[in-house]
Amino acid sequence: MAATRDKALLTVSHLTKKFGGVMAVHDVSFAVYPGQIVAVIGPNGAGKTTLFNMITAVLPATSGTVQAMGTEITGKRPCDIAALGITRTFQNLQIFKNMTVIENVMTGAHVGMNTNFLWSALRLPSVKREEAATLEKAYRLLTQVGLAHLAYESAATLPYGSQRLLEIARAAAANPKLILLDEPMAGLNPQESRELVRIILQMREAGMTFLFVEHDMETVMSIADNIVVLDFGEKIAEGTPKDIYNDPRVIAAYLGDEEVVV
Repeated sequence: MAATRDKALLTVSHLTKKFGGVMAVHDVSFAVYPGQIVAVIGPNGAGKTTLFNMITAVLPATSGTVQAMGTEITGKRPCDIAALGITRTFQNLQIFKNMTVIENVMTGAHVGMNTNFLWSALRLPSVKREEAATLEKAYRLLTQVGLAHLAYESAATLPYGSQRLLEIARAAAANPKLILLDEPMAGLNPQESRELVRIILQMREAGMTFLFVEHDMETVMSIADNIVVLDFGEKIAEGTPKDIYNDPRVIAAYLGDEEVVV
């Protein structure tokens, strides 16, 4: 799906984060447009996860702004950002291990549900219809990521790679406009990584937009439309995979200043 250029889904402007005297992220700006897959890369300690945490309000920014669909979200609560259509996964898996697989996915749909506590307690017909629709959506997403046959198993029993897929299904359950993935390939074997790439591309074809942090350069170069490169908290390059692959600043950041032929 070609990315449209009419209006950015996400605009990051001069975002900065200081921890005491340490500058973790400094003056980073970029945009994500509908239908894009955008990657944020950089060496360890480059500030990638800190950037993600500021975008989703897990961490407050020291300065700079973040806009979602033209609305400033700087300083909003994570739940408010999710309600605007931005969901995420985490570098360290955060699934509900005391729930079944399908219950995990259903929790992701909670943001878009109209049911309140009183309606649920009264078991009104509208509540039953919404719950049935949520269950059907969750099962459809599990089918998409290949976990439907495990829907009623405990999430804690899933192997690591399947738990990664479960997190992505849960993130998609709220019908987000943008999904942020923090190192989705971490801990996966080559076959699992290829399967996850297939699923992300399939979701993009269905209308999803992705922003992700990743160390697996083979994955990044194969699926990203645009790449933002951080080094010591600063953006040192931005462009297509081909542009980034041949950028001497990126090569130096990853491999040092020695001469490298690419």
